[in-house]
Amino acid sequence: MGRFWLSCLAVVGGVALLAGCDNKQKDEVSLLTEENQTLRTQLDERNRALDASDADRRQQALRVADLERQLAAQPASSPNTPTGATGFEGIEGVTTAVGPGEITATVEGDVLFDSGKTTLKASAKKSLDQIAQVLKTTYAGKEIVIEGHTDTDPIKRSGFKTNYHLGFERAFAVREFLISKGVTAERISLSSFGPNQPLGSKAKSRRVEVVVKQ
Repeated sequence: MGRFWLSCLAVVGGVALLAGCDNKQKDEVSLLTEENQTLRTQLDERNRALDASDADRRQQALRVADLERQLAAQPASSPNTPTGATGFEGIEGVTTAVGPGEITATVEGDVLFDSGKTTLKASAKKSLDQIAQVLKTTYAGKEIVIEGHTDTDPIKRSGFKTNYHLGFERAFAVREFLISKGVTAERISLSSFGPNQPLGSKAKSRRVEVVVKQ
């Protein structure tokens, strides 16, 4: 009987040992599975971060290429044009404006002419001489349009039929003076807007504009 019970105890012990080993193995498998899942999650996060970084780099490259195209589309400035200036600054009676593809030097009509007249005042010639020098140097070879403008008062006593005629003759007088100072005649064209583009006052409306095409 003793041997029988000893045999039974041995069998029971073996079964318990096997059960313990099986539980330990399951725990190890579970731990490894959890660790593997953690590593996969970390790898996925890093891949997503790399994808986002690549997308950012591609977006930046597209932005740089777009800016370069915009810069290339801008008209090249004249190499003789002073940076931040037009060249007409400081000339008496002249104001300047920069627009798309052109620079305008506006000369006050009262600086150039007496009321209703087209003969240049002696005092106007100094300003026009300075304008001519700028046209010959800073804007050499550029197309020039001289525009005559008047106020809105109808012609009464002068010998001109309309303000358009007066505006044209004044533009023509400025053209002739600039040519006499060495500006090439072929570069210059004329236009008269008469009273069509008035400014804030009658005095400001009476003007001649020298427009340089860029």
